[in-house]
Amino acid sequence: MTIKAVLFDKDGTLIDVNGTWVPFYKAMLKQEQGLSDEAILTKMVPAGLDVETDTFRAGSTLAGGTTRQIVEMWWPQATPEEHAAITWRLDHDYRPLALSFMKPLMPLAPVLEALKVQGLILGVATNDGEQSARGHMEALRVTPLFHTILGADSVEVPKPSGHMVKRFAENTGLACSEIAMVGDNIHDLEEARNGGAGLAIGVLTGNAGREHLEGHADQVFGSIAELQDFFRSRLCFMTLCATTMVWRWTPS
Repeated sequence: MTIKAVLFDKDGTLIDVNGTWVPFYKAMLKQEQGLSDEAILTKMVPAGLDVETDTFRAGSTLAGGTTRQIVEMWWPQATPEEHAAITWRLDHDYRPLALSFMKPLMPLAPVLEALKVQGLILGVATNDGEQSARGHMEALRVTPLFHTILGADSVEVPKPSGHMVKRFAENTGLACSEIAMVGDNIHDLEEARNGGAGLAIGVLTGNAGREHLEGHADQVFGSIAELQDFFRSRLCFMTLCATTMVWRWTPS
């Protein structure tokens, strides 16, 4: 199996999900709904906040859901039209607030550039909105390194439907089996499986532990920083196999 492209989840994979979104949602709810600190916690705990660690629980709506799913949870009495309007507002009007809390997990450009040097095509697939995701990558100065940036509103059905892997394949002209999907939660790994990706790779930089990911992933790494060596070793192995085959079949 030859992997020619890597499709990254965003939050928890490229961006510090807790350091960015826990303070953002607290500030947004205070500004949007005028809630007290206690009322904010009452909103956030059912959606996935662990108050003891101030992080999102693995598998929760806040950890892996779409903006629309979060809106439907926090504005349960709103109409579908109102849900759509609030979702748009959170993804667009609150962009400056989100950027003020934005924390990459590491210097991203060197890691991504190293993968591109190996000939890999890179993309982003997030359950955040596409414009929001583009704004985040622009703020982190890595947009030019990505061939495609997909959000929940870029496809008919968001993760883990498999639609993002398939759309990325269409955009790059690759087979789905030539794509590795990398993410920090089970939704990302299910997206890989449902989309027919060649590899499902988990990273431990989000809220899911190794015990959550190992049964769903082909590989689990501490972070995306380990991908360069992994793909280099795969390339060397495939080159060695190809060389051996040529040696075996070349006439003397």
